[in-house]
Amino acid sequence: MNPILTPREALASMERSADAKLRHPARKTLLLAFLAGAFIAMGGLLSLMAGFGFPGAAAAPGLQRLLSAAVFPLGLVLVVFTGAELFTGNNAVLVPGALRRRYGWSAVARNWALVWTGNFVGALFFGGVLTVLPGMLAHPLWHEAACNAALAKVALPWTTVLLRGIGANWLVCLAVWLGMCATETPGRILGLFLPVAGFVAMGYEHSVANMFFIPVGMMLGADISVAELLWRNLLPATLGNIAGGALFVGALHAYLWRE
Repeated sequence: MNPILTPREALASMERSADAKLRHPARKTLLLAFLAGAFIAMGGLLSLMAGFGFPGAAAAPGLQRLLSAAVFPLGLVLVVFTGAELFTGNNAVLVPGALRRRYGWSAVARNWALVWTGNFVGALFFGGVLTVLPGMLAHPLWHEAACNAALAKVALPWTTVLLRGIGANWLVCLAVWLGMCATETPGRILGLFLPVAGFVAMGYEHSVANMFFIPVGMMLGADISVAELLWRNLLPATLGNIAGGALFVGALHAYLWRE
C-alpha cells in the first residue's frame, strides 16, 4: 500500500469518515465527544506543565510557546487513533459530503451541536476532577500560569479571538487532512503533530482547548464570569473555528479535488 494517499483519495476517505460519524446514535456521539474533550484537556494540562514549569517562562515567550507546542498534539493524536469526536475536526470532515448532497446541512448542524456539547463536558470533567481536585497545578508557577492564561484569553478583543479561531482550525483541520493522507502510523502521527504544534506556538485560539484552559483558571481563582467565558472567548473562537475548518479545509479541498 502506498504510504501516502493522493489528495483525491484523502477526500474520499474524509467522506467515508463523515458517513460513519453521522450514523452514530446521539448517545454514542456524545460519549465519543466527551472523550475527545478530555483528550484535548490532557494535551492542555501537559502543555501548561511543560511550557510554564520553569522560572521566567513568561519572560521567554518563544521558548514557552515552543515547549507547550511540543506536547499539546497529544490530544489530537488520542482523538484520531481512538475514533473520538472532536468539534473542530468535524468542522472540516462533514463539509465535503454535505456539499455533494450525501446528507443535509441539518445533519451537520446536529452533529456539531452534539459534539461541541460533549467536548465541553469532557474538558470540564478532566479540568475539574483530574486537574484541579488532585492539585496537578498546585505549584505556584503552574497555578499563576493557568490563571494568567485564562485572564488573557477573555481580555482579547472579540474580533481578535474570531480571527485567531480561524487560524487555529485551519491548522487543526490541515492536521486531520494530513493524518488521512498517511496510511502508516508514524506518518499519521507526524502529520497530526506538525500543524497542531504550529497553531499552539503561533498563539491561535482553539475553542475546545479553551473549554479546558479558561474553566481551569476560573476554578483556580481567576476572576472570570461564565458570561465572559462564553461571550468573550468561546463564542468567537467557535465561530472562527467553524470558518477556518469548514471553508479553508472542508469546502476548499472538496472543490479542488472532487471528481
